[in-house]
Amino acid sequence: MSAPVFSTLGCRLNAYETEAMREMAEAAGLSGAVVVNTCAVTAEAVRKARQEIRRLSRENPGVPVIVTGCAAQTEPETFAAMPEVTKVIGNHEKMQPATWAGLRAPDLIGDTEKVVVDDIMSVRETAGHLIDGFGRHRAYVQVQNGCDHRCTFCIIPFGRGNSRSVPAGVVIEQIKRLVGRGFHEVVLTGVDLTSWGADLPGLPRLGDLVMRILRLVPDLPRLRISSIDSIEADENLMLAIATEPRLMPHLHLSLQAGDDMILKRMKRRHLRDDAIAFCDEARRLRPDIIFGADIIAGFPTETEAMFQNSIDLVAACGLTFLHVFPYSARKGTPAARMPAVAGPAIRDRAARLRAAGDAALRGHLEGQRGVLHRVLTEGPRLGRTEQFTEVAFAEDQPEGTLIALRITGHDGQRLTV
Repeated sequence: MSAPVFSTLGCRLNAYETEAMREMAEAAGLSGAVVVNTCAVTAEAVRKARQEIRRLSRENPGVPVIVTGCAAQTEPETFAAMPEVTKVIGNHEKMQPATWAGLRAPDLIGDTEKVVVDDIMSVRETAGHLIDGFGRHRAYVQVQNGCDHRCTFCIIPFGRGNSRSVPAGVVIEQIKRLVGRGFHEVVLTGVDLTSWGADLPGLPRLGDLVMRILRLVPDLPRLRISSIDSIEADENLMLAIATEPRLMPHLHLSLQAGDDMILKRMKRRHLRDDAIAFCDEARRLRPDIIFGADIIAGFPTETEAMFQNSIDLVAACGLTFLHVFPYSARKGTPAARMPAVAGPAIRDRAARLRAAGDAALRGHLEGQRGVLHRVLTEGPRLGRTEQFTEVAFAEDQPEGTLIALRITGHDGQRLTV
């Protein structure tokens, strides 16, 4: 029978875990199955998961469909009720080799238990050691999972469980192997990355991990950090930003809003001025650093004036890349019980935020004319600068290499050479 078909929805961590599941499924001899790794960050993400399940079921008639991921963890009954679904597996269970060893296709069609989803809050370890990263030209390495915070809009802690860290020694050995395989860039990833170490002996911080990686893996050309909570940036992380050229000058910030009252109602741990101060300080330490950010449009109780504070934050923080989320109520979260903003207003605000983000990106691109960058090539005609800005090549380049290129222009979305 054919190899399992895997479909990944949502974040980089999900993509990392899909690769681990693929390896475990192959080792277990699983064949003739469809596996959908779902996302639960918004109601739209859950809708897309159901849509993907139906599509794959139509395209693979008679093949068992296994559903896992955050949406499967938070609302297993939704997927168990779908006639297309054979098995629902929780986020902890999906990372256990024994789960896949017990999922050979003939057994899936029998009378086995349809839902295998345990209490994610009881999990105390993470499985970052299962694979040596993933990615064709840059490697994503999971160093943390789960979240101890309870933002009022967020369902993810109930899908991922409490924060837990991969020990530094395991991370470093992984990265050494990846460098040995020819990777030029490693990206540290997790659900709440700046909480790394809080559950480890000695309570190390993310900055300690970064400095240790750079010291003990001297052959690693580029280290990158995925999304962080700026209020949790520690002293060594700021030191690394200031002194380590191999730490890439791009940070994606979990800001969510630019109005203090909305931030308080979100139960965020920072205020508007904290975000601005962090960006100012990071830019002082590393003048070429640029920032991306997550911002929610139309959070409950948000007035037009409050929303304008989020729009203004784009310039105040000097943001370049925006991930804009129209607010989506998640059942079981405190925000879902707050007075809602009308749907048309949410969509309008999201569109205006995206327009502000597009304008900020164009400004950044315009400022790169004539600048010499070391670009990691991701394809014959595409790469990314140190700042994670896309570059389109006029001629084919060798894939997976670092090359020096002088920027000649842009097309509004990408730099050109």
